[in-house]
Amino acid sequence: MSIRERLSGNEAIATAMRQINPDVFAMFPITPSTEIPQYFAQYVADGKVDTEFICVESEHSSLSACLGAEAAGCRAVTATSSAGLSFMNEVLYVAASSRLPVVLAVSCRALTGPININHDYSDSMAERDSGFIQLYAENNQEVYDNYLMAHRIAEHPDVRLPLMVCEDGFITSHAIENIELEEDAAVKAFVGEYRPENYLLKKENPLAVGPYGVSGYYMEARVAQAHAMMNAKKVILDVAADFEKTFGRSYGFFESYRMEDAELAMVIMGSSAGTAKAAVDELRAEGVKAGLVKIRVFRPFPGEELAQVLSGCKAVAVMDKSEGFSANGGPLYAETAGACFNLEQRPKMVDIVFGLGGRDFTVEAARSVYGRLEQIARTGETGPLYTHMGQREA
Repeated sequence: MSIRERLSGNEAIATAMRQINPDVFAMFPITPSTEIPQYFAQYVADGKVDTEFICVESEHSSLSACLGAEAAGCRAVTATSSAGLSFMNEVLYVAASSRLPVVLAVSCRALTGPININHDYSDSMAERDSGFIQLYAENNQEVYDNYLMAHRIAEHPDVRLPLMVCEDGFITSHAIENIELEEDAAVKAFVGEYRPENYLLKKENPLAVGPYGVSGYYMEARVAQAHAMMNAKKVILDVAADFEKTFGRSYGFFESYRMEDAELAMVIMGSSAGTAKAAVDELRAEGVKAGLVKIRVFRPFPGEELAQVLSGCKAVAVMDKSEGFSANGGPLYAETAGACFNLEQRPKMVDIVFGLGGRDFTVEAARSVYGRLEQIARTGETGPLYTHMGQREA
C-alpha cells in the first residue's frame, strides 16, 4: 500500500536509495545534489542501511570508487550536478564501456560560465553520448519512481549499462511536493538483489575489467555496447510494465499529452512540461488543437516512437533547455528532427532554446510558442529554425 508523504526530489531519491540499500555509496558534494548524500549519511548513522559510505576527494573519485565496487560485484550509487558531472567525464565513458551498471542521480544544473547554480540541462546533455542511459522527471513522484526502476534497467543482463536519474536542480531537487512512497519490503521485492554473472572477486571465472582495446577488438566492444543501448528500449518498457502492475503508476518513453488529434505540438523535458500542459489546456478550451510530448527517456532515444506520435501534426516546436552551440539548434531538436526526417508527411519543425541558467518559463511564454506554431501551420513558413526565447533583447 502506498504511503502519502511530502518530500523534495533529493529526499525522494535518498529515500529510494535507503529502501534499495546499495552496497556502496561514494560521495562528493556539489549544489544542488548535496542533500542526497546528506540524507543518506543520516540513514547510515541511524543504522537504517548497511551501505559502505565512502567520502572521497572529488567527483572523479566518487564515480571511480563506484566503478571499483561494481567491478567487484557490488551495487554502487552516487550523485552529482553541473561541474561535478563534467569532472566525471572520463570515468563516465569508462563505466559505460566496461558495462558497469552504476546508478547516478543528477540534479541538473547549468554549467559555467558565467557561474550559475540554477537549472538547465547543459550538464547532462554534455554527457548524452557517454553511454549512460538517461531518464528525466517532471516532478518529485517521477524522480522517485524513475529511481526505483533504474537498477533493474541498468543491471539487466541484456543491458548492463550505467544509468543517470535526472531531476531539475532546485525546481524538483529542493521543492517539496506530495508524493506516494512504496513500502520498504515492496521496493526490495521489486528491485531485487544484484547478482552479476561475472565480477572480479568470482574466483571461478577470472576476468579483466577495462583492458586495453587494440584495434582488432575495440570496434566489436563498441558495437556490443551500442546493441546494449538498443536492448535497453525493450527492458525499459518491460520494467515499466511490471512497475505499473506492482505500484499502479504508468510510464513509457515519453508522455503524450492531448496528442490524439493535435495539429500543433511541443516536445519538451522535465518540470517545464507542467507549465506547458497548463497552456495546452487553455488553448484546448479555446478550440486550438494543441498537444505536448514530454520526453522521459533521452538515452536510448525513442526516435521511431516519437516520430509516429508527431507524424499527424502540422507544426512542432522542440524546446531545448540547453544550448548546443552548433549554430543549428540544441540536442533535443537534433534528435527529434533526425527521427522525423524519413516520415512521408513531416511536420514543420523549429527549435527554441529557453530557460538557460534558471530563466523563467511561464504559461504565457508557452502560449506564445503555440501562437508561432499556428502561424507556421497557416502560412507554411517556419521563419528561423533556431531561436532563443526569454532573453533580454539588445
